[in-house]
Amino acid sequence: MAPGTVTARATGAIIAAISVSMVLFSYLLRKRHSKDHSRKNTKSFSVSKKCPTNGLVGAIGNTPLIRINSLSEATGCEILGKCEFLNPGGSVKDRVAVKIIEEALESGKLVEGGVVTEGSAGSTAISLATVAPAYGCKCHVVIPDDAAIEKSQILEALGAHVERVRPVSITHRDHFVNIARRRAAEANELVLKNKKEEQLFVGDKEQINGHIHERETQDSSFSSNCKGGFFADQFENLANYRAHYEGTGPEIWEQTGGCIDAFIAAAGTGGTVAGVSNFLQEKNPNVRCFLIDPPGSGLFNKVTRGVMYTKEEAEGRRLKNPFDTITEGIGINRLTQNFLMAKLDGAFRGTDREAVEMSRYLLKNDGLFLGSSSAMNCVGAVKVAQSIGPGNTIVTILCDTGMRHLSKFFSAEYLSQYDLTPKATGLEFLESR
Repeated sequence: MAPGTVTARATGAIIAAISVSMVLFSYLLRKRHSKDHSRKNTKSFSVSKKCPTNGLVGAIGNTPLIRINSLSEATGCEILGKCEFLNPGGSVKDRVAVKIIEEALESGKLVEGGVVTEGSAGSTAISLATVAPAYGCKCHVVIPDDAAIEKSQILEALGAHVERVRPVSITHRDHFVNIARRRAAEANELVLKNKKEEQLFVGDKEQINGHIHERETQDSSFSSNCKGGFFADQFENLANYRAHYEGTGPEIWEQTGGCIDAFIAAAGTGGTVAGVSNFLQEKNPNVRCFLIDPPGSGLFNKVTRGVMYTKEEAEGRRLKNPFDTITEGIGINRLTQNFLMAKLDGAFRGTDREAVEMSRYLLKNDGLFLGSSSAMNCVGAVKVAQSIGPGNTIVTILCDTGMRHLSKFFSAEYLSQYDLTPKATGLEFLESR
């Protein structure tokens, strides 16, 4: 065999061996990379995985803060919404319910087996009915009969005892809040009555002249084994304020990294705007806090002029129903203990049309299906942005979703009765005030 032929064959064998080695090395490298990548994914997953929360109550709070893209891009500000609708009970009021019940249990005003009573247009009642069973308690709710029907349906499904009553002034003894206060007193009276009877009777029976007499049945909406009542009193109970001062405010500060220029929200009880404004301004006095107020409420005038009255009242035409708005849970014509704690730099008016149009705008552009108070808060956020100018970070509260507002706020038939059928294509519906 010629030397050249041997050399060629040897060279070919070497090349083939190198090729096989490279293929094998490439295969092993890919396999190792795949294993490393798998390990990294596993490690990442295990690090991000949170420990289980302590029951339902442990899942309340620490809600996401999201950028509302459409409003941010339209205004040149960073408009952020705190997604309180992601709480287990579906609203910002979950925080309040927990704080009220825990403080009542700690003080002894409420005991396990007792009933929590509240007068509410819906959200606080739903939160109380959601949370109360976790503490071994029941819930009795008095709700105005003009509130969306789905709210009372939810309450009943949650096991709460529901009373629907006609809406009247807070000064009337049959205002839903006043009735709720009486129900708590009645539950406590029942407990006292039962204790007195236990002292008179042996067990559940008494023997008189050789005859056995059954104990008289109680005529009450509360069960005979009720351990007493506690009126939650969300409007005046400062546990409401503390829930937001200790929870919502610190979360907003942490989630923004302290880079926040303004906060705005509407007020019903006033707990949210009071607790958050106090905390944020303690952290940074330059954070400006504002109120957005719906029609029929006197808070705008109180903040801006120092006088508590509505435009209609100033003209001598007091409204039969002071909550002259289709939004629910916000707006009031009195100063609550919670609202008095608020530190506000100003206030804006909002209209029903603005709230309706904003809800549809956010649904169309951001996929956010929000309730009436959330929509009003977003109206306020844009008005703040227009007032203080671009480049600022503004936070508001997304209180609940539209699921509790289907029969009114999201009903085409209902809105048409008040000439509020949404028509806007952009943000042209916003009034400059």
